[in-house]
Formats: sequence, structure tokens, C-alpha cells
Amino acid sequence: MIKIGDTLPATTLMEYVEVEGGGCSLGPNPVDVAQASAGKTIALFAVPGAFTPTCSAQHVPGFVEKAAQFKAAGVDEIWCLSVNDAFVMGAWARDQKTAGAVRMLADGDAAFAKATGLTLDLNGKGLGLRSNRYSMLVKNGQVTQLNIEGPGQFGVSDAATLLAQASA
Repeated sequence: MIKIGDTLPATTLMEYVEVEGGGCSLGPNPVDVAQASAGKTIALFAVPGAFTPTCSAQHVPGFVEKAAQFKAAGVDEIWCLSVNDAFVMGAWARDQKTAGAVRMLADGDAAFAKATGLTLDLNGKGLGLRSNRYSMLVKNGQVTQLNIEGPGQFGVSDAATLLAQASA
């Protein structure tokens, strides 16, 4: 399992882009984790699924609401990861109004979740292999803070906890 001091896994996530520009075409675009995190401070959080109750009602909104405070604390970008496809993440981004605040990144085949060891087996609930709920602070690709939730919990991976760590 990934831990503080480890480097993010060399995987590729996907991001749905609605407006062409900056080298990105419309639709899903690959995001090389190593390149995208190089030289940046990232507030990264992962959720079991897009459009799920806790994720939509509490987890994503907390990071959207505190986006300016994260910037003030030196965070360059906020990433939300979920084992969903880029089209679902794009639709969820529109629903949650994350534009300019949170990058909604798809880990469609759970490669990132598997590489970190932070998977959640929800096969018995019809959801398949997912990501565990967690947050981490990443500086230049290296994990400096890590907050992993227990099963069914939402108490340590929230925006307020990670913001306090980023501000310390």
C-alpha cells in the first residue's frame, strides 16, 4: 500500500475536456500522472464512485468550496479520482460545478487504485472493484500526507482535514 514518502504510481488517468485548448482536444484526454504532478503540489482525493451519495453530497462539494483556500495554502491543483470512465467523470464535473476548482480524473480500469493498493471490492454490491475513499497531499509527485478512510467512513479524507495539513 502506498505510504507517506512514496512516489505516485506511473499510470495514466483520463480527463474529459469540454473546451478545446491548451493542447487538449474535446473529449477524453490522457493525463500522465508523473508529468501532471511534476513540480506541483496536488491535493488529491479518491472516491468509490461518481454520483454516489457521500461523494456527491459531501466529498466533492467540500473541495470545490475550499478551492481558493487550497490555492492560498500553496496547492496548485485539486484532483478527484474515481474508478469510472472519463465521460461519467465529465458529467459529474458538470453536475458538481467543479470547473476551475477540481480536476475530475477517471481511473477507468482501476490501474491507479491497484498500483496504490487502495482498492475497495464492491463486487457483492454490484459496483465491482473501486477505489477506497482517501485523500493525500502530493508534492512533486511524492506523497507527504495520506488520510485513508475505514469501510463506510467519511471523517479523515475531507477537504477540511487536507486543507489543515496543507496549511501546516
